[in-house]
This record gives sequence, structure tokens and C-alpha cells, in this order.
Amino acid sequence: MSNINSGEALIPVILSGGSGTRLWPVSRRAHPKPFMKLMDGESLAEKTFRRALGVADNGPVLTVTSRDYYFYTRDIYDEIVGEQHDHPFLLEPMGRNTAPAIALAAFYLVDKAGPKALMLVLPADHLIRDEQQFQSTVQEARAIAERGYLVTFAIHPTHAETGYGYIRKGAEIAGSVGHEVAAFVEKPDEGTALEYLESGQYGWNSGMFCFSAGAYLDALEQNAPEIHKAARSCWAAIDSGQEPMEIPGDLFSECPSDSIDYAVMEKAANCAVVSGDFGWSDIGSWKAMSDLYESDVAGNRIQGKVIVVESRDCFIQGEDRLVAAVGVNDLVIVDTGDAVLVADRDRAQDVKEVVNQLSDLKDEAAEFHKTVYRPWGCYSILEDAADCKVKRLVVKPGQVLSLQMHYKRSEHWTVIKGVAKVRLGDREFLLNPNESTYIPVETQHRLENPGSEDVHLIEVQTGQYFGEDDIVRYEDIYGRIK
Repeated sequence: MSNINSGEALIPVILSGGSGTRLWPVSRRAHPKPFMKLMDGESLAEKTFRRALGVADNGPVLTVTSRDYYFYTRDIYDEIVGEQHDHPFLLEPMGRNTAPAIALAAFYLVDKAGPKALMLVLPADHLIRDEQQFQSTVQEARAIAERGYLVTFAIHPTHAETGYGYIRKGAEIAGSVGHEVAAFVEKPDEGTALEYLESGQYGWNSGMFCFSAGAYLDALEQNAPEIHKAARSCWAAIDSGQEPMEIPGDLFSECPSDSIDYAVMEKAANCAVVSGDFGWSDIGSWKAMSDLYESDVAGNRIQGKVIVVESRDCFIQGEDRLVAAVGVNDLVIVDTGDAVLVADRDRAQDVKEVVNQLSDLKDEAAEFHKTVYRPWGCYSILEDAADCKVKRLVVKPGQVLSLQMHYKRSEHWTVIKGVAKVRLGDREFLLNPNESTYIPVETQHRLENPGSEDVHLIEVQTGQYFGEDDIVRYEDIYGRIK
């Protein structure tokens, strides 16, 4: 990008992927944890982008994500900095863990700003409450990274947590507040976690890093040469002038999948750690989410329309419907309208098993909410029965659905608000409010909003199957042809 300064500029790199299965039913594959709204109305993705802007050297923020999440992430950025921003995206065709993702970002920065460009790697789904202290810790890490170290951030532990990995501090690094890394430790049992806490030598592994692009690539080539080779081949095939930049699927699929911890940090000799106390949480479970809320006198934490009677130490979250809890203790209850989770607070980490079973059953509840966001807008499912499916579509101004066809269903469209442009076979026509049209099975069709206000319409599907995989796309301005 034209506004990356050469030399040791600090460029935040946001990694936005994963499904956040432990936070089902709010976090789902099509709308994962980074896009969850917290109690202040902001999503984790919004907070991370604002945080990145706060430490960037008046340059861009690079985001590595997937095509599925690109448009939603781009819209978030547009709302914060305006549509004419210069923040680039690298799109992964499939997940290959963090080591390859960071490698592609590093090759990008070496190409645009040179090997001394500093990367601040930030997951998109973490919460940090003390932004000022975070910025101060970043500057400490930056000073060490400029000396050639691969720096990771350890969080001061507040309790004997068994859900995090730990970092053990080694010798002090002269002229800094950092330490060499003595060891990375896997998630401990409760007794071991208590020993770590009492020793004062361990911190939680935050999954955030700071290093120069060149230092990371050198360490990757030495310790995980197959990942380095595959990432280098991918970068050579990318059109770096394209926005967004697409990582080629055929080459990326051959890249080994591994985390930066296993591939690099646990093996490299030049690893350093800085400790931070800036209100960090990865919000990895509903128990962690509940800790963000103030409790009532009975220890209950509540969001939404909720009534509790003789209940203690529960976390209850509802959306549109009333949730009532009577005579229960230590429960997590989450209602999203189309799914309800009831779990013991101490078993909150096991919610991912629900998602695993739903996936085995090919149940759409593992992936989609009632409201599903698309590049062109969104749709909400009003009814999903055996003989029909009813949706409310909202199409943003200037946006166009793909030219598509269905083998197993026909559709009826009725416009409620705005004016829609419809292509049906070889015909094109406008639909005004209270007007409708019928799309037979195996007929090419497309919907477009040519106006300046949202188009709202009701779609009624009839037929023998209503799954989202019954879509054959012929043209798509968002690159979703498959």
C-alpha cells in the first residue's frame, strides 16, 4: 500500500477466523465470535479494529480473513473510517491455522515496506478493557522487536485458570522490561495452574505477537520450512494490486496447517515475552462472557428480558422472548430465538460438543442464525417448515444478488419497501411495493436494488428442499461462483 512507510513502521495485522463454537448459539460459523455484539453494542471485531488504529503508525491495518467474513468485516471498517479507506485484506480460501496466515501477511509487508516493517499480530475476537495500558505495553514490545526478537504478550494471571496456555519467563532482556521465553506450557490442571499463579513466573498466553516481518519469515524458514515454502509460493501467485487480495486455493491447500506457537515460537531461540495487565480476555466460553457483567445480590448476571425467582449464580441472556428461571443455580441459559442453550456453568467449555453433534446431523443451526448476513444485506427466516420456507430479505442500495437458479424449489417475491429490479429468465422488470413475482424451479433469476434506500421483500419458497446448498450461481459481483 502506498501509505506504508518503509523501515520499522508498526503495522497491525488482524487475524479474523474460527467459529467460536464454545459460544454457540450466539457464535455460529456464518456469524462467529468476532461479530458478536457485547453489552455496549460494539462487536469484538469493531473493538479490535479501533484498537489497531490506535497503535498503527498512521498507516494501514492489514486483515487476514476468509471470503465468508470479508464483506461483513469491510462494512464494519467502512462505518468506522469511511468507505474510501486504505486498509488491505488478505483472503484465505480455507483455514490453515495461524502460522501460514501470519506468513502471508509477512510476505505482504516485506514486499510493501521491507523486512524491518514491524507486525503487531492481533486476534479479532479478544477483549481489552484498558486501551491506554495496552498501547504502553505495545510500545515496550516494539522496542524489543526492533532488536530482532519475536515478542509475545503474556497476561498477568488473576486466578488459576485451566483454560489457557501459559508462558514461563526466563532471563531479563537488558535495557527492557521484557524477558526471554523459558517455556510455553499447555493448559494445566487446577493444581498446576495454582502453582503457576503462586510462582509469579508464568503468564497467560494471549496469542498476540510483535516482530519484524523479516525476523518472522527467517524463523519460519528455519523451524517450519514446508510452511515457509508453501506460503512463499502462494505469495508469488497473488496479485498484490488487487483488493481484496485472494490467496490461491490450490496452492494454499498444500500448506501444512499449524499454529505460530508450535511452528515457530516453541522452537526459535530469539523469543521474548512482555507482561501486560490491561484487562485482557479471549472470551472463550460462556463462563468468561458472564464475567463481563455485573451481578445482582444473588450472583445472577442477566442480559435481555429475564425474570429470576429464587435462583443464584446464573448467567441468562435472551433476545426477543422472555426468559424465566425458577429455583435454579449455577446455570448458563442463552436464548437466540431459534435455539436455547442450558448448561452447567462449570461445563461451559463443553458447548462445542453441541456444535459437533449438530454438524454431524447436518443441522443448519450449527452454521446459521435466524438472521443471516450476506454481502448484499441480510435475510431473516420467518418460518422453516417441511413444505415451505419464508424469509424477509433486506437488500442494501446498489447491491445485487447473484444470478442463480435452484433445482429443488420455486420462489415467490413480494416487495414491501423500496423498488427492486428483477431479472427472470431473459426478462428484466421493476417491482414496486405490494407487487410480486414468481420464480419457477430451474429458472435463472437475480434481484437488484437500483435505488438509494433499502429494499425489503418477503420470499416464500416452496418445493422439496430449502437448503442453502441448492444454489447454482452463474454471475456474482462478490466472487462467490462455485
